[in-house]
Amino acid sequence: MSMLGNRRARGGRGTALRLAGGPSADLRSLLADRSVLSRLALGLLTVSALTVCVQSWKHSFPFRLNQRPADGVAAVIEFKRVNPDQTSRARDRAAQQVLPVFRHDARPLKSAPQELRTALVSFLTASSVSNLPVDTRRAFGLAAEGNLPPAGGLPAGDRTESFEKLKQIAADENQLRDLIDDFTRFIQPVEKTGLIVREHFAAELGNATQITVAGADGQVRTTSLAEVQLPALLAPTGILHGRWALFPTLLPVRYELEHWLKVQSPETLAYDPQATQAARQQAASEAKEFEDEYSGGNLLVKPGELIDDRKLELLQYEYNLLDAQVGTGERAVRVAIVFMLLLIVAALIGYYLARNEQALFGDIGRLSLYLGMLVLAVALGCGLSYDPWRAEVGPILVCVMVCAVVYSQMLATLTAFALCLIVAVTTGAELGRFTVLMSVCATAAILLPSVPSRSTLVVVGFWSGIAYFLMHWGTAVVEQQGITPGGDNPLGVAMWRDTAHWIESLRGAGWCLAAGFLVSGSLPFIEATFGAVTDISLLELGDVSHPLLQELVRRAPGTYNHSITVASIGETAADAIGANGLLVRVGAYFHDIGKMLKPHYFVENMTDGENRHDHLAPAMSTLIIIGHVKDGVDLAREHSLPRPVIDFVEQHHGTTLVEYFYHEAARLAEEDPDHRTDAEESNFRYPGPKPQTRETAVLMIADAVEGASRALSEPTPSRIERLVHDIALRRLLDGQFDECGLTLTELSRIEDSLTKSLTAMYHGRVKYPEPRTA
Repeated sequence: MSMLGNRRARGGRGTALRLAGGPSADLRSLLADRSVLSRLALGLLTVSALTVCVQSWKHSFPFRLNQRPADGVAAVIEFKRVNPDQTSRARDRAAQQVLPVFRHDARPLKSAPQELRTALVSFLTASSVSNLPVDTRRAFGLAAEGNLPPAGGLPAGDRTESFEKLKQIAADENQLRDLIDDFTRFIQPVEKTGLIVREHFAAELGNATQITVAGADGQVRTTSLAEVQLPALLAPTGILHGRWALFPTLLPVRYELEHWLKVQSPETLAYDPQATQAARQQAASEAKEFEDEYSGGNLLVKPGELIDDRKLELLQYEYNLLDAQVGTGERAVRVAIVFMLLLIVAALIGYYLARNEQALFGDIGRLSLYLGMLVLAVALGCGLSYDPWRAEVGPILVCVMVCAVVYSQMLATLTAFALCLIVAVTTGAELGRFTVLMSVCATAAILLPSVPSRSTLVVVGFWSGIAYFLMHWGTAVVEQQGITPGGDNPLGVAMWRDTAHWIESLRGAGWCLAAGFLVSGSLPFIEATFGAVTDISLLELGDVSHPLLQELVRRAPGTYNHSITVASIGETAADAIGANGLLVRVGAYFHDIGKMLKPHYFVENMTDGENRHDHLAPAMSTLIIIGHVKDGVDLAREHSLPRPVIDFVEQHHGTTLVEYFYHEAARLAEEDPDHRTDAEESNFRYPGPKPQTRETAVLMIADAVEGASRALSEPTPSRIERLVHDIALRRLLDGQFDECGLTLTELSRIEDSLTKSLTAMYHGRVKYPEPRTA
């Protein structure tokens, strides 16, 4: 009874405690933490940015060029749409029916009488036909090739007779004036209509029999070509032919004047291309539009039919009509739903970061950079997912590869899932598309545990392209239930002969390869922006010709040898637990560079047998010993070492106790009570921080055991093993591994590796016998 009663009592107190400090109190304490609030605000800002990037207020447009919807696409609403083919043909016909436009300028005809007078006056200076200028002879038909051709069916006169008649007229001023006046009145009708030589505008006229004439007065009229061509006007059916009888003065030289007109051909109509084009454009714009009517349920795309450019335009037109009918309230609801979905995805990523990526989650700057990269990837992925690009795999793959290089494969895979899900859902992609994208990104994440060379990224892009190609074909086979027409394949399409499918597969693979080249070329920028360090940079930093290492050799050779040894055993231990051994090796090279400023205060550099700490108080000695961490960090920053390497300098002692000087201070305090305050333990601890990664934790243990092993008088395997275990256990109990995620299993493997390495270093040697003297 008493036991039951006690249990109830303990349960009541527990209940009371939970009520007093339950979830609401925990929530209040979290919200009171500014770091938590800042990360919540950053997460909400990221979700808001993603909501804008995916255009959450609009329904997604799921159709793409060269798709073959297995079930077809039916109209959702009743609508009308202009038939582009019929309307284009109607506009072309309307434009073709527009007559060419010519501008009329009567000045060449008005100057014709004066030119005729000048030509006749030239006869006065000639004694015969041969003395006339060649142009004048040709104009009046007096050239040597013979008589004038007949005009109007009447015989032509002799050349000499024609010459005499024309010269006689020119010699009589009154007769010449009357002839010129009558000729002026004779051609007056043509001055109004104009003249054209068809051969000069054969291309513009084509088969046209009429033209549009725009006069200088702004009047526009349509006229027949026969009414503006001189041969037709002089023909028996022409206007000018009947006017000869009205002017008796002209009849004696009718044939000569006709010939002169035909040769001179005073052209007054000029083609106006701008006016013609404007008239044709106006006619085309005024042409009747032919509309196609679609009722709800009508098939816009038949099952298995290829979506070409025309079909895609039709589907886009209906989509725009549907989107225009969406009201503000419905858009607001859609935005809220998408925001909540994105918030769930963000919460999952945030939970993972808080539990597994504490270094990233704890640094608001790095976290902002990571989330900004996600927003940029989604914005580019959504924008490039439509035709003609179809390149959403590019920015997503680049983001995933950067995450794998900068952070970890696990985070890269989680990021890939989030990006593929967001882009696929918000762009209307089907499950098969999400599968392709996720498979490609997973391939890249798996193949990027490290970056030993720049070509690695290109190779990863290549294999990601292969994965894209194979998955694209695989999903197509599953969705279409076959690769040949007939049978269970409802599309009736031979996939092997589907050119569009081949193009899409190769195009996606090409984007993957391009992503690999892009990340490879941008690697220095990525490292500088994200503060990351790749194996390429680590190999460059690990070169012994680095200025800091050369200076360390010169000033503190003992520390340099210690660092080389720690690098060797630390790299092996890191590899044993799957950590980055190369990073541990390079970090070990630089972890004690701060000692070069006061090298003789550290035991490995004391060569003259004098210990300078003998003349210093324990507290002062501790300051010098601890100071090498800060000095090392300053030197590393001055030489622009990457942040991961600086972490080794800063964290390789964590917050451990400088035991020797602490115990010395405690001994002095016991002897002299006035100095008890000088033995405060906190004054003899390194400032930290504690190791934040498994790599810095490995270096902490390796650094400690390497130095301690040198003090062993007989470094037997059992003693080395005991030493390593004791040091690791003390660091564990001191809480130095609380923030690095190191497990006890991994700690045991580190101990085994360090024990083997140190045992190999201190292995026994066989003493060779001394040679005998003869």
